[in-house]
Amino acid sequence: MKNVLIINGHQYYENIAEGKLTAIFIDAANAFLTDNGFNVKNTAIDSGYSIQEEVDKFAWADYILFQYPVYWMGVPWITKKYIDEIFSAGVQTVTYQNDGRSSLDPSKKYGSGGLMQGKKYMLSLTYNCPATEFDNAEGFFDGLSVDEANIATHKTFQFCGATPLETYSIHDIFKGDLDVPSEVEKFQTLLKKNFIND
Repeated sequence: MKNVLIINGHQYYENIAEGKLTAIFIDAANAFLTDNGFNVKNTAIDSGYSIQEEVDKFAWADYILFQYPVYWMGVPWITKKYIDEIFSAGVQTVTYQNDGRSSLDPSKKYGSGGLMQGKKYMLSLTYNCPATEFDNAEGFFDGLSVDEANIATHKTFQFCGATPLETYSIHDIFKGDLDVPSEVEKFQTLLKKNFIND
């Protein structure tokens, strides 16, 4: 059996971002992965955590599913704090050995010292921004894809040697006509592709 760590990176703001949509996707992921024979552990960052327990979860996990809302073009600040604390605490044991460079071997490049080779991760993002703003030279993101707009998170995992799976993103969440069941179905289809057909 494979092990999956699901990280809920939502940060609560009353009447603005209460985490209900994030919870729907977390619940769907838990049900899908458990039903398909995966061992699953969860972390809800906003509920508090132990740094050492999180490092141990990273060591245990074969896959990491990182679910979060995009706040001001990045992860919520408590989620950035989590990344800083957990990835740093795993140095030389779980996340990375060093930055990869070596004075004895100039061929070793920056960013090649990760210890998470063989582990895979998936980003699942909730956006108020419409999907049409991505992959569009005239759009807000100047032609960037969703993955390119989230490069900092991807590069963090790359620095540690983990391999990306296909990203899921849901858009226009405040528009009022969001078809949540349809989006959950799309999410589950991608979970099947990333975790079952991997």
